[in-house]
Amino acid sequence: MSSATRFGSLLLTILSPRKLGYTLLVLVGVIVITFFIRPPGDPARVLLGQRADSASVEALREQLGLNQPLPVQIGVYMKNLVKGDLGRSIATNRPVAETILERLPATAILAGSSIAIATILGILLGVLASWKANSWIDTLTMGTSLLGISLPAFVVGLLFVLVFGVVLEWFPNSGYLDRGAEYLVLPMITLAIRPLSIIARITRSSMLDVLGQDYVRTARAKGLSYTKVFLKHALRNALNPVVTTVSAWFAGLLAGTYFIEFIFNWPGIGLAAFNAIEKLDYPMIQGTVLLTAVVFVLTNIVADALYSILDPKVRVK
Repeated sequence: MSSATRFGSLLLTILSPRKLGYTLLVLVGVIVITFFIRPPGDPARVLLGQRADSASVEALREQLGLNQPLPVQIGVYMKNLVKGDLGRSIATNRPVAETILERLPATAILAGSSIAIATILGILLGVLASWKANSWIDTLTMGTSLLGISLPAFVVGLLFVLVFGVVLEWFPNSGYLDRGAEYLVLPMITLAIRPLSIIARITRSSMLDVLGQDYVRTARAKGLSYTKVFLKHALRNALNPVVTTVSAWFAGLLAGTYFIEFIFNWPGIGLAAFNAIEKLDYPMIQGTVLLTAVVFVLTNIVADALYSILDPKVRVK
């Protein structure tokens, strides 16, 4: 079977009607839920304040389409989404989609660099711990990873700001990458610590499980060296749970960056979302929530592809 044929078969498996149906169902559910993310009571009255006159409130209701029946409002909202129109920000009067696209690169840089570091170091540490299982290296690695899992990212961020930004003054407390690479260090490491720790522990557990399988013992009985069996046979088969973890955390990091961006004043989508919450700018809140949901769905599709590449049995099933 040619490479093109295998790729086509893999693509059809991943994008099966059943999976596409589930994906569309999830997206529609998220769209409906985000539609109802509004201030309690009359949104126009809440946004303008209790002292606003009735004419101003009614004008804003008409501008936001709140004077239409609810089914009509949902229909208009979905119709605009198909066109890529997420509405206009109440705080800035700019299109929400334009603001999100403008801030997306900053969030992508932070999340991408964090998951890259977490994946590479997490797999290396997990492989090292399984290679030296029950040694002091294993104990030290797993103990440190347990500490990394236990500390929430926003707590680590505040500690880093205090220690490395204020006391030692090694890195700046806030700012963006365009001022220098040092501005990325603290938020990137803060965001990477927890997924790195989880990936390391799952890699170690998966490696030890695979090393106990019959085919590994058979390979060793045939005279293959432990190093060759470990790296060639065990490592690849142990990566499926790691792929699951990485894919889940890649999507989760987009949400996790919201707190980190707020702490380090990183000009991404998370900071825009916090500003929108403070100002009750619900079109912007709806846009950021919807973006996060789309990233989760796309990440799951990519994870399915990686499963099939790493383990042909998944593709057959």
